Amino acid sequence: MSSYTNRLINEKSPYLLQHAHNPVNWYPWGDEAFQIARKEDKPVLVSIGYSACHWCHVMEKESFQDESVAAIMNKYFVNIKIDREERPDLDHLYMEAVQLITGSGGWPLNVFLTPEGKPFYGGTYFPPERMFNRPSWTEVLLAIAKMYREKKSEIIDQANDLTRHISQINLHISRSEDLPDIFIQKKSDEVFSLLMKRADILWGGFESAPKFPMTSLLHYLFRYYFATENQAALRQALLTLDKMIAGGIYDHIGGGFARYAVDSGWHVPHFEKMLYDNARIVQALSEAFQITRNEDYRQVIDETIAFVCRELMNEESGFYSSLDADSEGEEGKYYSWTYEEVNEILKEEAPLFCEYYNIIPEGNWEKAKNILWVNQSLKLFAEEKGLKSESFREYLNACRLKLFEKRNQRIKPGLDNKILLSWNALMNTALSHAFMATGDERYRNLAVKNMQFIFKHFFHGDSLFHFIKDEHSGVPAFLDDYAFLIEALLRLQEITSDTEWLKQAKSLNEKALTLFGDESSHFFFYSPVTATDIPVRTKEITDTSTPSGNAVMAFNLYHLGTLFQKTEWVSRAHKMLEDSSKYFMQHPVYYGHWLCLWQEIISGTCEIAVIGEKCREFADSLLKNHIPNRILMSAEAPNPAFPTLNKEKLPGKISVYICRKNTCELPVHSEEEALSLIQKMKSLI
Repeated sequence: MSSYTNRLINEKSPYLLQHAHNPVNWYPWGDEAFQIARKEDKPVLVSIGYSACHWCHVMEKESFQDESVAAIMNKYFVNIKIDREERPDLDHLYMEAVQLITGSGGWPLNVFLTPEGKPFYGGTYFPPERMFNRPSWTEVLLAIAKMYREKKSEIIDQANDLTRHISQINLHISRSEDLPDIFIQKKSDEVFSLLMKRADILWGGFESAPKFPMTSLLHYLFRYYFATENQAALRQALLTLDKMIAGGIYDHIGGGFARYAVDSGWHVPHFEKMLYDNARIVQALSEAFQITRNEDYRQVIDETIAFVCRELMNEESGFYSSLDADSEGEEGKYYSWTYEEVNEILKEEAPLFCEYYNIIPEGNWEKAKNILWVNQSLKLFAEEKGLKSESFREYLNACRLKLFEKRNQRIKPGLDNKILLSWNALMNTALSHAFMATGDERYRNLAVKNMQFIFKHFFHGDSLFHFIKDEHSGVPAFLDDYAFLIEALLRLQEITSDTEWLKQAKSLNEKALTLFGDESSHFFFYSPVTATDIPVRTKEITDTSTPSGNAVMAFNLYHLGTLFQKTEWVSRAHKMLEDSSKYFMQHPVYYGHWLCLWQEIISGTCEIAVIGEKCREFADSLLKNHIPNRILMSAEAPNPAFPTLNKEKLPGKISVYICRKNTCELPVHSEEEALSLIQKMKSLI
């Protein structure tokens, strides 16, 4: 039994519960903590992290479990713990503050506030002793406490200035000057060239270590390739996926991807596995499979979705948040192997397996451990060994299954079993794309079941919630929740022909305009207008590991506006692109999702209507092809309630109507004719 129990014991978040027995007198975010801070005239320490965060666990063990450190924290501060996945609005606000103060950010995020909730100092991980050119946590605590006692007025002025600055930044995200027409292919060509200067043409991806998947940029490269047939764009996107699949960031034994790699070659992962990363990578792999029909991509799609279903799905087809990086207090212990372990399990089959996956006696990682990774294609390796590719693939699969069964006997990493609306919506979209690419009926069925789960558990009357945990709904939904859900409904309509999903998307879009819209700009706030417990409502326009909610809303406005002929929605999407263009045209690495919509508008959107008997089967077959810039509806008969479906049905045959840039062609009646027409229209950029 622990000697300590604090107020976090009553919370639902697994991350907060992990700190419930710290000697630190933690509070959850709320009025109680700030009332005490005002009453006792103490600064507030807010520490933000999440369950799968390795360095969050490290700082807890080093500092928050230390009684002497806790005594300092309890004496001089009111201490609040926040799960960033429960309260991304607070995380965005205080992350922006720390980035302004220090020039960088990350987790754990530790920020000091006035009793009114305004930030004045902060940082990320602080060690227990001075190291890494960082002061110790104790030094920081004592210095801040001394400053607050002796220079409180200066601190309050600094906090007011910083809060005012954040507010001004978020109120004035717009063009600083009039720009020439940005919706021309020449402008996209310039951005593509700028982006490729940041590309790693040896290992794939962008920037240097640590290296993140940055899937929105892959989607832009695929769309740029579709529009221009530029082979360099396709090569970079496929190289990135190939190197990720070969690297240690991919779990070769159990499927699924870790959050990022600490090196430029994707070898050593940061071992936490997040639902959103796997959703976004499945979507990118699906697009790659549509273009190439490379069965390696199909296999990884299947293995990744199998991982999500096995490790992150409940009995009602809702998806949990993440798996920790650590198990038994050690990062990567669950996923790594010694050379001796592999040889003991595989016996005479081990040498070839170890050679292919670079498993060596001294270990290819730390502590004589090995991370499975591949530096040569399966086909080439098999040829060098005089083996047939398919028989070698079967051999590898059999060996991996033996290691998987052995690994299942280990103590597993901790599961964060919160169910987040935005991340479930991302996974739902991924399932739709996986079905489009592969035609695997399991993925369409699961997408429908998951959406039914969402509507059953996240909607309460007119209210939509951000997360659920143990049947408890917490925190009203944020912009990302609405944006990603609307996107998922649009894709689900395409693969099911069920217009009810489209009606729901339109209704949610209208509600999002009311809850998150900003009268002073075309962008959306992250928090709803009803939010009362946050000092500043922020706007997010840059992509992180997930697309910007504003970028996704621009897509939603554009697609729904086109589908329902609501020109004001289409116009707002254009304005959002124009207002953000000064950012994504100068720093494209951080604006991949905006670039996707921008390229689509430049290229023109194919508005596809499939009318007639067996329309669903025809649409399924058509969607297996790479047609990124499109909206599609299908029905057995015309439906005047939807402008796209208000087309003539010709007796005895399927009719495919394709429009682009307000110009419609005569109907065609075969998949070959439809694809030919799309190709012809694409050439008219």
